Amino acid sequence: MMRVRIFQILLLALLPSAAVCAAGAADQRSGAVQVTVSGVYSLTFNVQVRSAAVTGGTIYCKAKIAPNLPGFENRSPRVVPVESARGVAAIVGSSGNCSVEIPFSWMVADTQNGVALSYEIDAVNGSGVAAGRTQQGIDVAYPEMGKAANMRLRVAF
Repeated sequence: MMRVRIFQILLLALLPSAAVCAAGAADQRSGAVQVTVSGVYSLTFNVQVRSAAVTGGTIYCKAKIAPNLPGFENRSPRVVPVESARGVAAIVGSSGNCSVEIPFSWMVADTQNGVALSYEIDAVNGSGVAAGRTQQGIDVAYPEMGKAANMRLRVAF
């Protein structure tokens, strides 16, 4: 009788642990179906310069994209694909347009989150960087499969 009672108590104690382990295993993304997403982000930075120190200078623009993963996936040790591109443009008068194209093709488990776009713009004159802007983690939707997403961003110094 005592053995049966001990076995029942042990079984009751182990059931919640087994349920937690099973739930964790079912939630892992490693077994999730991966889909291919591909396309091109075509970015044009319209840079407005208010400083005479930069007039006649050069604009350097750099942009990068990466899949926008939910918080718990961002902490995973797996490698996240990142694509980037650079561009150069002249400042004419008080403005310039710097363009980059970022082609990509990835396997992702979820297309709902889109990508995280980051960019860096530097306005350079003869003596070095006169002005700069950086923006991190802008949420952007995926373009239609195999198509281009054309984006214009206004940046003022």
